[in-house]
Amino acid sequence: MNTKPEPLASANHLIEELIALSVKEDLGDGDHSSLACIPENQQSKAKLLVKEAGILSGVEIAQRVAAQIDPALRLDLKLHDGNPIQPGDIAFYIEGPARSILAAERLILNIMQRMSGIATQTQKWVELIRGTRAQLLDTRKTAPGMRILEKMAVVHGGAQNHRMGLYDMIMLKDNHIDYAGGIVPAIQKTHEYLKHTGKSLKIEIEARSLSDVEQIVNHGGVHRIMLDNFSPAAIREALPIIGNQYETEASGGIRENNLREYAETGVQFISVGALTHQVKSLDLSLKAC
Repeated sequence: MNTKPEPLASANHLIEELIALSVKEDLGDGDHSSLACIPENQQSKAKLLVKEAGILSGVEIAQRVAAQIDPALRLDLKLHDGNPIQPGDIAFYIEGPARSILAAERLILNIMQRMSGIATQTQKWVELIRGTRAQLLDTRKTAPGMRILEKMAVVHGGAQNHRMGLYDMIMLKDNHIDYAGGIVPAIQKTHEYLKHTGKSLKIEIEARSLSDVEQIVNHGGVHRIMLDNFSPAAIREALPIIGNQYETEASGGIRENNLREYAETGVQFISVGALTHQVKSLDLSLKAC
């Protein structure tokens, strides 16, 4: 499995900055609990214990957290990102200065529990549409500052990433269209902007009705049409109008109990915000051994 698709592959600096900020938030001027009772030179070992079934995510990030807190910490990996897990599994052992293990413990768990929860939920939804042509996508509905990690977890769960942010794709949504004066002006102004700036970005545009779909198809100049809050029946009407000219994406009103119905319409992509914004963290713990 490719765990570093674009644009994730070029985001190493964001991950390092996120970890640095998180360490600063947690440690402040020192872990006084450990400083008070753990000898400075004590060497110890702990294990990352799985307590709930799911999909593991965040192992790579745990390595990077440990490296930032103390380069002397060593991880012995037993499982990897994207692996299925069961209660009792050990994801890795961590060895090194006891104070450093304790300083890293909560940050590693917070990250891995959330990422594994996202990967687990994503994998469940991916299985629901298996056998159809539809590909599951995430959205920008992520916790501020955590987007890069949450999108990594989506990939570990078997889905694909949509755009990373506002900068790597043009998406003309309802408010853009209304502010621009309509579908045609929005597309025209976008092409003028791209020509003026020399940027090469794909264009996706939202359709709110079959009339919008017809207008977009008649004008052209986009790469993908998002069918927003369309029912499965309406999507079946829209797809013959679009044909093979543009990519198609369904979004809005899609839930676990109707996901398969949307996938069976023949739409190419289904974007689901719930993959990241309605998630239960997976139960993991770090235990001394």
